[in-house]
Amino acid sequence: MSTFNLEIFHKRAAAAEEEIAVLKKEIEFIRQNITSNNSKIQSVSKDEYEKLEQENIKLKHRVAILKRTIEAERAKTQHGMKMAGTCNSVSIYDTLVGLFERAISAAYPDVPDPPVIITSSTSPKFGDYQCNSAMPLTKQLSSTGIKTSPQNVANNIMSKVEESALVSKLEVAGTGFINIYLKKEFVKTALSNLVKAGKICPPYTKKQRVIVDFSSPNIAKEMHVGHLRSTIIGDSIARLLEFLGHDVLRFNHLGDWGTQFGMLIAYLQEKFPNYLTQSPPITDLQSFYKESKTRFDEDEEFKKRAYYCVVKLQSFDPDIIKAWQLICDVSGKELNKIYTRLDIKIIDRGESFYQKHMEAIVKELESRGLLEEDEGRKVMWGKRNGNEIPLTIVKSDGGFTYDTSDIAALKQRVDEEKVDWLIYVTDAGQSMHFQVLKSCGERAGILKSFHRMDHVGFGVVLGQDKKKFKTRSGDSVKLNDLLDEGLKRALQKLQEKERDKVLTEEELKMAQESIAYGCIKYADLSHNRNHEYVFSFDKMLEDRGNTAVYLLYALTRIRSIARAANISREKLEEIAQSTPVSVEHEKEWKLAKVLMKFPDVLIKITKDLHLHLLCEYCYEISCAFTEFYDNCYCVEKNEQGEIMKINMGRILLSEATAIIMEQCFSILGLKPVARM
Repeated sequence: MSTFNLEIFHKRAAAAEEEIAVLKKEIEFIRQNITSNNSKIQSVSKDEYEKLEQENIKLKHRVAILKRTIEAERAKTQHGMKMAGTCNSVSIYDTLVGLFERAISAAYPDVPDPPVIITSSTSPKFGDYQCNSAMPLTKQLSSTGIKTSPQNVANNIMSKVEESALVSKLEVAGTGFINIYLKKEFVKTALSNLVKAGKICPPYTKKQRVIVDFSSPNIAKEMHVGHLRSTIIGDSIARLLEFLGHDVLRFNHLGDWGTQFGMLIAYLQEKFPNYLTQSPPITDLQSFYKESKTRFDEDEEFKKRAYYCVVKLQSFDPDIIKAWQLICDVSGKELNKIYTRLDIKIIDRGESFYQKHMEAIVKELESRGLLEEDEGRKVMWGKRNGNEIPLTIVKSDGGFTYDTSDIAALKQRVDEEKVDWLIYVTDAGQSMHFQVLKSCGERAGILKSFHRMDHVGFGVVLGQDKKKFKTRSGDSVKLNDLLDEGLKRALQKLQEKERDKVLTEEELKMAQESIAYGCIKYADLSHNRNHEYVFSFDKMLEDRGNTAVYLLYALTRIRSIARAANISREKLEEIAQSTPVSVEHEKEWKLAKVLMKFPDVLIKITKDLHLHLLCEYCYEISCAFTEFYDNCYCVEKNEQGEIMKINMGRILLSEATAIIMEQCFSILGLKPVARM
């Protein structure tokens, strides 16, 4: 199926699913009406009784029509599935859920919301997947007075499962488990088409406009290890959503407003009085910040000037704005050096952008009676876990706060940027703030029922002593210094393996950067973001286990197989037109099934935004490939090193593995290299 036709199928399938969801809600509503009518029948007159009976007959007839409509829609989708089964973007999990959902509904039409439980099998003797719905469904039936066994329920469900392009056979085992065996032909075709295309297409998702708000350092301050997790996690989430086809805005909510800028501007005026006509030579903004802070803390007259500069800044005085812009420009160049090193694209959108929006939102909230006086402040109440908690919208001195900025930004993003989904990537300590912000956004009518807002929280980075990661002097570790140390350690690792003797100077540099930045990113992403993790270069740079180094080496080794057989990527795409991917050996089949999980892994991550699942998947691929490679020869050579036989089906399976691993690495922000 062509990419164009496949996209049409996905859109039709998504539309069908949405229509089915609406029909299901209508069926449930009708069932509630029938139940209500049945409860009334016991205590009504004969005429009213007959009227209710007639109404129930009509309602049941409507349910039957709706069910047939659902089946028709499902049949269309199933047909499309057969046509699109040649693409690895098909979600096996979602397809099986749909298949058994229909079967269970057909077997037990009167059971509301029956459980549909699909899992991957832990052993080949239990099939490739399992449907584990029979036991909970038996309990559900028992509660309504229907006595049966899980085995009978499982057999009944199995008898209703329609023919599928995905399933070769079903069998009931144990206490009602239904073992599901995939069709090898389906998997072979999907992987062959993947190699033909030379890339993997994403699973279909409803396209949305998304803002990922991440990194968010302060202007005039160097990025430190505290910014590491937000920057890396936010970038990877953006990469994932971009791959899935969403319209993603990557916003850097910079701290570029407020008292600290009055302090910096006052010091700029003092140290470089000609700043309006001559660009001030600020080469070390961090030292400049520290000097201005010292003046601010020790000199009352300077502090007054700083506060006066804040007032003029907030009123957009041209000379003060010029000073503010100069400082922002110098700081921006330093921040961009970090983003360039980490290959991160981001749009600077500081707090300053929302100044006018803050003034407008305060007026709007006041006019609608949503602000209350509280000890001189103006607050808006939101909820968190049922408790009312305030956002401070206006301080007692009339100034604005981070709360004001965030509610103004929320409104601007929904009203002007037209976003459907907002993602904030900050430390877990801000969880309550974002729950209250969401609550206030809903209360103010900014967030509608179709909007999605997620706070992606994370734990802190710890040092070897299990305390917050600091330098020996107690200062925060600068991100630039951390990346430099990563480069140094990566080079040492490559030299230990004597790679500097076989790689060119350019190849060595590429491998060094790939390992250094990759190991820092992967160590972060491979941990559950809700937890703290210990920063350790020694562990990051290990070439065994679930590390970036191991996985980067694994991909390089996979890519070398085709090179050793003198087969280019273009040639592989051509070979795939007539040669099937080999999946007959148990290790080939195991690897192929792991590769087919790719769409399901991505879909799962979009639900909770936990990227460690993708890291675990990469490691699962690598382990399955190692088992395959150790048991199945791709290229056979004689003692002289001459190629005697090439198993093209296995070479194609290796290529499919490499394509999927490369896409995973792209989402994680890792850069593989041809030689390492």
